[in-house]
Amino acid sequence: MIVQRRAVSAVLAATALVLTAGCSSDGGGGSSDGADSATPSSTTSRSSPTEQAAEEAPPAKGSVKVVRTVAEDLSTPWGLAPLPGGGLLVSSRDEATITRVDETGKKTELGDVPGVSPAGEGGLMGLALSPDYASDHMVYAYFTSASDNRIVRMLYDEQKPSGQQLGAPDTIFKGIPKGYIHNGGRIAFGPDKLLYAGTGESGDTGLSQDTKSLGGKILRMTPEGEPAPGNPFPDSPVYSYGHRNVQGLAWDDKQRLFAAEFGQDTWDELNAITPGDNYGWPEAEGRSSDSKYHNPIAQWGTDDASPSGIAHAEGSVWMAGLKGQRLWRIPLKGTEASADPQAFLEGEYGRLRTVVSAGGDKLWLVTSNTDGRGDPEEGDDRILEIQVS
Repeated sequence: MIVQRRAVSAVLAATALVLTAGCSSDGGGGSSDGADSATPSSTTSRSSPTEQAAEEAPPAKGSVKVVRTVAEDLSTPWGLAPLPGGGLLVSSRDEATITRVDETGKKTELGDVPGVSPAGEGGLMGLALSPDYASDHMVYAYFTSASDNRIVRMLYDEQKPSGQQLGAPDTIFKGIPKGYIHNGGRIAFGPDKLLYAGTGESGDTGLSQDTKSLGGKILRMTPEGEPAPGNPFPDSPVYSYGHRNVQGLAWDDKQRLFAAEFGQDTWDELNAITPGDNYGWPEAEGRSSDSKYHNPIAQWGTDDASPSGIAHAEGSVWMAGLKGQRLWRIPLKGTEASADPQAFLEGEYGRLRTVVSAGGDKLWLVTSNTDGRGDPEEGDDRILEIQVS
């Protein structure tokens, strides 16, 4: 088992107040005085204005059509991972189980994930398949344990009986701060076959500006949990910082990374991610006149979004809104919005947690009405297949 003791201790060695006031996310914020004490050793530049001018923007206005309901009666669904041979894996945050949903909507529980300690916004969250899934059949999961947030991988053996198809979890990364709120939780393998994780500051805002902390960051690591080669801070998994609570990660067709995060009382954000950049929290929420902070592509009032999952399709980022109870379309030209964001499905399915590309102009969309903040009477949690333009 590969445990991230050495790398995490190196990241943390050099270095809480939870807000109960108004908050757009699954929880609140906090304050502390962490410091940015490291300097990036390398960065990857975003696309230049000339390059962006050469790119075609999608139409200013798009469309959404609900094709079908794939599955219903789900309990606190959070992460979603499409299987290469068809079907979907979905995690239950509070029950700490992973379930397979086949093309007909039939549900088969793979098993539970030991070590998960659900509370508040924590529990079993993001899922991702190994980039070598065809040969290793490994499923990665981000979850809250009794002491931290961590990432594990498990062998999925569909030949075994229902409930026994998950192997013992192998912890590849640990030590991400946990809290009743702001646990982040989204994981995804990028086009570079490296593992990215969005984390939260667990209610301690000082962690976000401290590059020695794993809280309030986007992390980038190898499939074994080591800091990825070329990361901007030496021997560190930290890829970007100054985040509040990242729960959306997606790449466009030119391999550029985008991320969504919750604001506090004013602005939720969609960001284009540049390695080593500072995204401002808690010093800046939304756009700032201070050039040391990377401004968002788009921002929303906190009642309109509370963004969780995002996906890229048809030239736009599609962003699921929890409190906003709508799906946002943000058309892009390079790493800038090419037109105003457009809202769809407002109030039709309640809170929306996760959106994942289904290929071409199709997306999978997961609702979140049983997460303790929604109203289950607005509709049982379900997975929808939608067509977009």
